[in-house]
This record gives sequence, structure tokens and C-alpha cells, in this order.
Amino acid sequence: MRKLALLGGNPVRSTPLPTYNTLGAEERAAVNAVLDSAVLSQFLGAWTPDFYGGQRVQALERAWEAHFGIAHAVSMNSATSCLYAAVGALGVGPGDEVIVSPYTMSASAVAAVVYGAVPVFADIDPATFCLTADTIAARITPRTRAIIVVDLFGQPADFDAIMALARRHDIKVIEDNAQGPGARYRGRPAGTLADIGVFSLNYHKTIHCGEGGIAVCADARLAERMRLIRNHAEAVVKPKGETELVNLVGFNYRMTEIEAAIAAEQLKKLPLLLAARQANAARLSAGLAGLPAITLPFVQAEVEHGWYVYAIKYDAASGGVPRSVVARALRAEGIPVGEGYVEPLYLQPMYQQRIAFGSGGFPFSYPGYQGKLDYARGLCPTTERMHFDSLLYADYVHAGLSEADVDSIAEAWTKVLGQLAQLSGLPA
Repeated sequence: MRKLALLGGNPVRSTPLPTYNTLGAEERAAVNAVLDSAVLSQFLGAWTPDFYGGQRVQALERAWEAHFGIAHAVSMNSATSCLYAAVGALGVGPGDEVIVSPYTMSASAVAAVVYGAVPVFADIDPATFCLTADTIAARITPRTRAIIVVDLFGQPADFDAIMALARRHDIKVIEDNAQGPGARYRGRPAGTLADIGVFSLNYHKTIHCGEGGIAVCADARLAERMRLIRNHAEAVVKPKGETELVNLVGFNYRMTEIEAAIAAEQLKKLPLLLAARQANAARLSAGLAGLPAITLPFVQAEVEHGWYVYAIKYDAASGGVPRSVVARALRAEGIPVGEGYVEPLYLQPMYQQRIAFGSGGFPFSYPGYQGKLDYARGLCPTTERMHFDSLLYADYVHAGLSEADVDSIAEAWTKVLGQLAQLSGLPA
């Protein structure tokens, strides 16, 4: 039996896992072409032909539409901007509620706050880590205007059930698919499953251009409202002839020509990069099968997972040692691992103190809001259990890893979980 590295033995890996780098000659050539053109951006915040951006921005949008089979794609400078524009396009405003996940990047909930609405947190499913129709239904009130559903870790939520629920209540749905480009749900591309979908092109996503995002939808009117919000809407509504002015206060959410050129090349690589993640995930799952005290990632039937990260649930009661000790032992073996994901969002100071815009606490203190705020600990017990007790995760499956790298990850987990008794008594 090999001695654990945490206890003085030799680690499984003495060198770090390879980093993820998808950039190559294609992106370099695309950037050089933009530099040769001397047009780094071609947006104007005025009602001219340049209101919709330059050649490469528009080419990326058309390529995105074709790849994902969706009518309209709107590029922006981040997925956060896409979420904000999506909420604005749907007409959400003060006094409204938006149902959101507590277990995701903060922007998914702040998108509601930006428009004066109140986030209402629904719990996640313990197997998929996504919202479900049942957890959403428990939070719907007459004030619910929209739902933001996150495809966490790259797995689409059960959208048929969610959309059926939303349609019964006349509620719009935004799919935050920042982590799952290329994933599929019942044969349909993730990101296209709701009224509006959002993709991320941030630097650590499956494909990226440094910073960037794409919002997609089938509704031409919603797409145009997002384009207006992206580019100084208030300055163009008069010459454009827009009369429906709700939320048409614009921002500068515009993407540059360099970012668009890089993103277009990255999009071409998505199928191969995703296939590598899926193959690595399958190999790792085979290598970890049967180990004690853990539950491997669950993939729903009729779903192709995007595998942004590989998430494992650890049972401390079964293992006999705290999760933090297992994590330390894995790191000592040269294998990175994260404990929990993000603290449940409602525990952040903004929600606990109910302070966002202005010292008066808007939107939480808005007199027109007739609901009851609840951000107390215990609100979403499954989320809290996953975060504080169970979840261990890392980017163990990206396309930069070889089969030998994946096998070393499995070897380290096997080594640590096979000798849990040695870790008994170590402080958490």
C-alpha cells in the first residue's frame, strides 16, 4: 500500500496538470487580418449602418445562428451583459420577481437586480445541480416575471418540464448556458431551449475570445431589443422609430472586431474540443467506478453533457473523514480540487443586508414590491448541503489533457479513497 503524500509519501504527480489552451495559428491569423484592416471596432451609438457593428461581429453572429440552428444571435462583450440585456428585453422591472439559482455565478441573479426586480432563489436538484420544474414551481407567485435557469457544469436542466411550467404561468425563461456550449438536450442544442439563451466566451470556457458572450433567441423582437440595449438604446429610439420604450436605456455591451474574429475561429473548434471533454469524462468515470464514499457525475437520459467541470459528491459520513481532509490529500498528490462551488448567492452581503442601489436598499425596499423577501440560511437546503458538505470538483476533463493525465487523476483519487483510514483524526 502506497503511503499518502499528505503523510510523507511520494505524490502521484510531481508536475502540474497541463493548462487548457485552445488558441493557435487560426486565431493568430484572424487577429492579424483585423489589424491589417485597421478596423478594431465598427459600432456607433447612433442610428446608422454601423449601429449593428462591423463585418466580423456580424459574421460571428451569422455563424453562431447557423451552428446552433437559431434565428437570432446577438454578440456582446460578456455573458453577463447578455444576461442583463435579456432581462431588460423581457420587460422585467421594479416590483417583479425573477426566479434564479442560488448555485451559480452571481450575475445570473444580479441581472434581475439591475432592472429593479427581486431575485427569488429556488433550490437545485442534488443529481444535476440545476433548477427543476418542481423547485421552480414552489417559488412562483403572481409577481414572477421571468426564470433564469443555469446549465450548471455543462449539463442542461430538464427544459421540457420547465418550459411547460413556465407556459402555464405565462412566464418567460432565460437559459444561462455559459458552461455548456455544444451540450444537447433531447437532440436540441443547449442554449436554444428557452425564450432567450446565453453563451459565454470568457477565457476559461470551452471556447473563448478572452471576454465575450452571445445571446440567442427565435423571437425577432426580443433580439432587436437586446441589440438596442447593447448599444445606447436611448440615443437611437427616435430616429429608428421605436415606440415601446420600457427598458430601452442602453449600455455599451459591444464586442470588438478582434474578439469576434477569435470567437469565429473558436466556434469551428467546438465539436472537437467538446468530443475530447466527453471522452476524458468517460475515461475518468471508468477509472473512478466503485470507489468508496463518492458519487460520480450523473448525466440525464437523452442529454449530451458539456463537461465544463467534473463534479463529484463526497459522503463524509461514509468516508469517515471531513471533505476538507480528502481535498488536502488530493492536492498533496498533485491533483487540484475545489471544495464546494460558490457560496449560495443569497448568503452574499447584498442579500443579507438588502442593499443594492442607493442607501435606501433598492430594489429590496421598493414600496411597489408586494412580496416577502427570504434570504435566510436554510432557504435552499440541497444547495447548502452540496456547497458546505459534499461537492468536490475540478476541470479534470479539458481537451488539453492526455489519457495519461486523466489516468493520473483517477490514480490519485483511488490512492486517497483507498486509504481513508490513514486520514482519520486529521483536523478539518
